[in-house]
Formats: sequence, C-alpha cells, structure tokens
Amino acid sequence: MSQIAVRNSQGVAPWQAVPASEERDALDSRKLWRTLWRRRGMILGVFAVGTAAAVIYALNMTPTYRSVATLVIEPSGNQVITFQQTPDRPDPNSDYLQTQMGLIQSREVAERAVRELDLSHHEELDPRQKQSRLAKIKAQLSNWHADWFPQSWHQELNYTEQQAFNSAVMELRQRTSVTVVGKSHLVSIGVTMADAETGAATANALAQGYLASRQNSQQQESLTASRWMNTRMVELRTQLQQAESKLQAYRDGQGLVDVGGVATITANELARTSDRLVDARRERADAQSQYRQVQGLLARGGNLDLSSVPAVINNPVIQQFQAVAATAQARVDEYSQRYGDKHPQMVAARSELQAAQASLRSQVSQVVAGLQHNYQLAQDNENSLRSSFNTNKQEIQDISRKEFALRELQRDVDSNRDVYNTFMTKLRETMATADLVSGNARVVDPAIAPLFPTTPRKAILVVLAALLSLIAGCAIALLREALNNSFKNSADVERALQLPVLSVVPLLKRRNRSRIHRQFERNDDAAFAEAVRTLRTGVMLNDDDVRRKTLVLTSTTPGEGKTTLAINLAGAMARVERVLLVEADLRRPKVATNLGLDAQHIGLAELLAGKAGVDDCLQTIGSLDVICAGEMPYNPQELLASTRMQTFLEWARHRYDRVILDTPASQSVSDAALLCGMADSVIYVIKSEATSMPLVRKSIGQLLQTGAPITGVVLNQVSRPEPGQRRDHYYDYLPAAPAQ
Repeated sequence: MSQIAVRNSQGVAPWQAVPASEERDALDSRKLWRTLWRRRGMILGVFAVGTAAAVIYALNMTPTYRSVATLVIEPSGNQVITFQQTPDRPDPNSDYLQTQMGLIQSREVAERAVRELDLSHHEELDPRQKQSRLAKIKAQLSNWHADWFPQSWHQELNYTEQQAFNSAVMELRQRTSVTVVGKSHLVSIGVTMADAETGAATANALAQGYLASRQNSQQQESLTASRWMNTRMVELRTQLQQAESKLQAYRDGQGLVDVGGVATITANELARTSDRLVDARRERADAQSQYRQVQGLLARGGNLDLSSVPAVINNPVIQQFQAVAATAQARVDEYSQRYGDKHPQMVAARSELQAAQASLRSQVSQVVAGLQHNYQLAQDNENSLRSSFNTNKQEIQDISRKEFALRELQRDVDSNRDVYNTFMTKLRETMATADLVSGNARVVDPAIAPLFPTTPRKAILVVLAALLSLIAGCAIALLREALNNSFKNSADVERALQLPVLSVVPLLKRRNRSRIHRQFERNDDAAFAEAVRTLRTGVMLNDDDVRRKTLVLTSTTPGEGKTTLAINLAGAMARVERVLLVEADLRRPKVATNLGLDAQHIGLAELLAGKAGVDDCLQTIGSLDVICAGEMPYNPQELLASTRMQTFLEWARHRYDRVILDTPASQSVSDAALLCGMADSVIYVIKSEATSMPLVRKSIGQLLQTGAPITGVVLNQVSRPEPGQRRDHYYDYLPAAPAQ
C-alpha cells in the first residue's frame, strides 16, 4: 500500500496525526526524563544524604509531650454595676474568648506558674543549665581545634536569679498554646515539654493561675466599685439636699400651699364669670338697642312717636295711659258730632283729652329715662364682669407659671432621690457580694501526663525529608543541566560548531571499561562497536576522489578519550585496509601501555632524532602496525616540526592505506596544531557533558587558522539511555556499517 493511500478517516496521513505542539511536549518530557536519568547518581546521592541526615536527626531528637488542660469560660458573668455603662463601652460579649485567651497567655499567669512550680530551676527552662550543656559542647569543639574559635566562644553569661526567672517565664510562654475547642466556650491550655509530668503540672498551674488572677481582678473590681460608689453617695446626698432646699424655699417665697386646689377654685370662678359676662353682654346689647332707637326718634323731634317704640309700647303703664287717651279722644270725637266747640261737655271732653295726652307724654318721658338708665346699668355690669374675668385669667396664668417652676424643682428632687436610692441599693449589694467570685470560668478537664510523645513524628519527618531530598536532587540536577554549556548530543555539536558529526560513541558500561582499548576487537559492547564502525565508514566516505591517508585525532583537553578512540578506530580500519597507528603524543604516551606493548621499545622519538630506522620502530598486533612514542625526549615539539617528521609521513602514505596519529590535546600544547597542519584529515574528539562549548570553539578556531583540515567531530562517552528508551540516540548521523 502506498503512502498516499494510507489515510485515516479524516484524510490525514498517519505521520500527520499528532499535532506539533503535542510532539514538542512529548520531546520535552523525554528530554527531561533523560536528563534526570543521566544524573541519577547525583539525585540518588542527594536523596541518600538527606534521608540519612533526617534519620540521624530524628533518632537524636528529644521526644516532647503536650499536656492539655481544658476550661469552660462563659461569656457572661455577674456584673457588679450593670448601670455603669457609658455609650463608648463595647459590648461585653464582643471577642470575649479572645480576650480571655490573651489573659491566659499573659506574663502574670506565667509568672504564677513558674513561681508555684519553681520552674526557673527546671532543666528545660533554666538558662543556666542550658548554658552548662552548651559549654560542654563548646569545650569538646575547642579541644578538637581550638584555633578555629574566638576567645568570646568560651565566655558564659552569669544569670542572676531574676534574670533566670524572667527567662523561664519567657520560655514557658513560648511553649504554651491556647486554643478554642470548636465553636464552644471550651478553651484548651497546652504545654509542650520533654518531662510529661512537669508539663501536665504546668498546664494545670496555668489554668489555676488564670482563675486566681480572674478572682483577684473581680475582687479588686468590687473594691474599686465600692470606693467609687461611696464617693458618689456623698455627692448625690448633697445634690438631693440642695434640690429639696430649693423646692421648699420657692414654696415659702410664693406662699404656695395647695397649688392644685387654688388653681381649681380660680378656674371655677373664671368659668362662672365668663357665663355672667356673656349674659351681661346680651343685656347690654338689648338695652343699647332700645336706647339708641329712642335717641334716634328724639333727635327727629317725634316725642309722640316714642309710643311706637316696642320698649315704650309694651310698657303696661303706657298701655293704660294710651287707653285713657284713646277713651278721651273717642269722647271728643263723639261730642264733636253732637255739640259745638263751646259746649260745656265738649270743652270738658277736650280738657279730659288734653289731660290724658299730657299724662301719656309724661309717662313716655319717664319710660325713656328708664331705658337710658337700664342701658347705663347694663354697660356698667358688663365692664365689671369683664374686669373680674381678666383678673381671674391673670390669676390662673400666674398660678400655672408657679406650678411649672414648682414641678421642675420637684422633678429635680425626685430625680436626685431616685439616683441616690439606686446607688444606696447597689452599694449594699456590692458590700454584701464583695467576697463572691463569679463562677463563669472553671476547669472541666485537668491535664494529665500523656503516655505518647507529640513530637518528633519520626516516620513523617523521614518521609518528608526523603521527599524533599528527592526534589532537591532533581532540582540540582536540572540546575546543573541548565548551567552546563557542554555538548550533550550531536545536535549541540552541529548547531554550535557547524561541523558534521562522524559518530556518537556511547559511554561503556562499568564492567567493560577495563578492556576499553581493545573493545572493538572483543565486541563486548555492541553499541560501542557499532559507533566505531560508523566512524570508520564516515572516514572512508570522506575520501571522495582522493584518499585522505593521514588521519589525526585530537581533542580540546586531556582525558576526552581520543587515544582510546584512535586505537579502536585503527583496529576497525585494519580489518579492511593497511593501517599504521602512530603515537605522536611524545609528552604523555599511553598507546603502548593500553595495547600491552613494550613501552621501552624504540619509537617515534628515536626515529625523528635519527637514532633508529622505521623498521626498528614498528610493532605489529594482528593486522595493525604500531609505532609507539618511544623514550620521552626533552624537545618533543622540535622533533615533530622537523623535516624527518614530514619525510616519515610521506613514506607512510606510500606504504599504508591509512595512517592514524594520536596527538596531544590542542589546548595543552601546540604539538597538535603542528601535526594537524601535516595531516590530510583531522577528527576532533569531544567528551560529552565535559568540555565547554566556548573552549571547544576556541580550540577549533585556532586549528582552522593553521589550515587544519577538520573533517568532522566525534562525540565521545555519551550517556546511555535508560531501558526502553530509543537507542537511535547514538546513531543519529550515519547508518551503521555492516560488521567486518
């Protein structure tokens, strides 16, 4: 099936199914895991040291016991003076338990407990005994190395008894904890000490000390209240007497006996006078109306017309005189029909009529005069009643003002008397209950000596220490990894140096390191052998049209494995080509020793010095020819730079297919730079996670300036992956060549 045909149901190729972000996350996770696995030795070391230290510390810790005494503290108690609360005073139940907890932890209560149990001489709280134990430790340290400690190290403080007592109190307060049990009114007093019995006794002493302090406080409060109330009683008695004196003086000055009775009588009189005044006003109005009617007629000259006035005509006397006048008029009218004017009867009748009319007019005048008199009397009566009414009203107003002032003085007296009586009652209650202690706080559960220690919790301590040590080890490993600027893989090499990686050689297992110099031939480690074959293939493929016969292996610093790699590469290439291995490191030769050859045999030094020929220097191991360093010369650089060295290399190029030179490190001496300039190809060996990138770049730059033909880089001693990890980490440049 072709790649194009291999699609999932959504039309996406299988290799495209995983998003790039998820792939990066997976790579980062694998990279993190590889880092931790690579540095597992350091992580396990930190873990072991931390755990061991925690175990030792836990085993040497002194166990401590926490003794707990429980009290119940009700928020309300017997208040001595319930009325003595000002607007600024807070609610007595607000934060009450918090206040009482603070009192339990106060210095006063702690001093009571220390004094009662003589804790200032107890070994846990006495600073003098602590100082004595510390002095022994200092003496032991001084005996070990006295020069390391100053003179003040041996000085001790001389505590006075009071200072020791204060120190014990401070220490006890630090060892004491006070907590509320849930949402109840129960309060627990906990004391932590190494001596369980003393801790229980101390917790009970603190509880009793709090109750005693509370009792003293209440008694002192009662005493203070009694003193204050006695002082106030004198002041209140004086104020009451002054108020009563003012009231009595006002009564005497105003002549007041029964203000209420006088006010009632005056009010009744005012009511009666008001009624009479109304009647008088009506009578005066009637009289005034009749009088003004008569006066109007008189002003018009109608004396006779007054008889038409109702007040006149309704007068019985007037009515009688009118009847007589009417009879006389009727007789005159009758006689005028019968007699003449001078007839005696006519004259007599007219005389009688005139007399009757004169009497009528006289009587009308008397009635008019009576109307005027009645009007005057009605007016005088009204004025008199009005004056009496105003007088009574003024008297009532005056009585009201006096009554108001009297009531104000009376209220002052009553108020002072009430306060005085209240204080008197409270004073008697206070004096009667002066020795009574409020029972709203008591011990409900005294402390007993615990059987099991509270601290240390050794198992938890060790587990936490182990966990923290493991985390610290991982953190240190990751930090070192972040700070490590060395080469870890082929990607780092290619990115930093812009050179191809010919092979990635794994770090051999510990059991194979003793045979590392002949490892390729033994084939004990397949990965190592495959890496050498990969390097061999890279060298052979790098020949192009012209074979690069002279091959130099160098590194930045000693110890990066270039000699071992040169020996194994020479052995690998000797299977397919004629190879000569030349030990060009005349300062620190190791090839003879590593291959098991005679280190005293004539070698390159004698050849370059003209003391021996090439055939005298050659040694053979299987199909591999070797020329060792020989005797160490005093002028190795001059020998390597000589024309004999160039002549020797020309001879070797014609006789062998490949000449491999093991050289010193490039940063140690300049020998490597000389030899690299003579070679056809240079392989630069870098030890993984060892040599810093700046140093390698500097070294390669120096070689390139000398014209060294650097073919590529070998990343050596790369850490192996953990079991189950991808193994192509080591073969990420060229495919493995078939075994030869």
